Amino acid sequence: MHTLRDLGRRKVRTSLTVVGITIGIWALVVFGSMANKINALVSGGSSYYADKITLSDSSGSLGGFASAPMSLRTADVVRSVDGVAAVAPGVMLLMDDQAGAVTMGVPPMITGGVAGADQGHETFKLNYAEGRALTAADEGTNVTVLGSDIARKYAKHLGDVLVLKGEPFTVVGILEPTLTAPDQAAMVPMAAAQRLLVSTLPPMFRSTIVPSDVATTMIVYPAPGVDIEVLASRIEARVPDVAAMTGKDFDRQIGSATSMLNSVLIGIALISLLVGGLSVINTMAMSIAERTREIGVKRAIGGGRRRIVRELVTESALIGFIEGVFGIVLGAIVVLAANEAGRSSGTILFDLTAGTAITAIVFGTVLGAVAGFVPALHAARLDPVTALRHE
Repeated sequence: MHTLRDLGRRKVRTSLTVVGITIGIWALVVFGSMANKINALVSGGSSYYADKITLSDSSGSLGGFASAPMSLRTADVVRSVDGVAAVAPGVMLLMDDQAGAVTMGVPPMITGGVAGADQGHETFKLNYAEGRALTAADEGTNVTVLGSDIARKYAKHLGDVLVLKGEPFTVVGILEPTLTAPDQAAMVPMAAAQRLLVSTLPPMFRSTIVPSDVATTMIVYPAPGVDIEVLASRIEARVPDVAAMTGKDFDRQIGSATSMLNSVLIGIALISLLVGGLSVINTMAMSIAERTREIGVKRAIGGGRRRIVRELVTESALIGFIEGVFGIVLGAIVVLAANEAGRSSGTILFDLTAGTAITAIVFGTVLGAVAGFVPALHAARLDPVTALRHE
């Protein structure tokens, strides 16, 4: 209570100082939450691409995340490579012809595959919030399983109809969130995906392609004990015009960019905090200058230097704690508002965790204490007689 009364004697200055670091803590919470979301997506992607090899046409793409078509005959060649346990051809194409809102991760995709083609080798398990998975019996029908983000974006539930590229598809399943590619996917039977893909191609290419022979990606599952990196090199050497990506390739490509982005985000927040820390130093220095006689009295009646330092550091740490609490509240409001605004489009940009909140409070408190230490040490070294004469 004594410390709070000391802070209350300088309401304007204390308020300005609190606002200064509050903005820094707010920046730490907001940018830290964005970094959490990015790291969660990267972690999900690492799990998704682990223990498998993803093949695509090395000549280019149809734009963005959709690879150029390959012949299904390529899958037969890949199966003949030593060390390959199973090959699952698939089709991927953008759900929207034009890019929509900014998203974290891949854009909304239509994906098609043959049910059971992995022969039980797939280790990334999908859980269903509603309905079921696609089966071999679904081939030839227009049914779909929606990722969590797609279902939320279009407000679809089991039994609803979603129009994909002009064709109606009945929803038979909705996935639980995975924090990776399936969240943004509308999964359909292979034949339907092939038909939709060919319909999006330019007329000059469409007439030369047989829909039932088209794939844009192939997932290769290695046999037990086979080194994935070695197998990927073996496939690229054996199969022409094919690019192989392993889980390590994904981590290398995405990990470096993620680390750089995280550094930028956290760096911005730390600069804001540094500015706030300087405001605490200024506040404590001015406070000590105004309370020189008071400090002199305390020293004259036997107050030790450690006690003086402890009181003033506690005061500055309390300022930092208050700033931390305000910063978390303000940051949480911004994060929740931004996520709610983007929820309908599946654009969830922030992930505010308990760890981020605790870190913000601890960081604000420690920053306040450290910023107040030097002025407190100076105050403790004041000569009592000189301090009592101070006007």
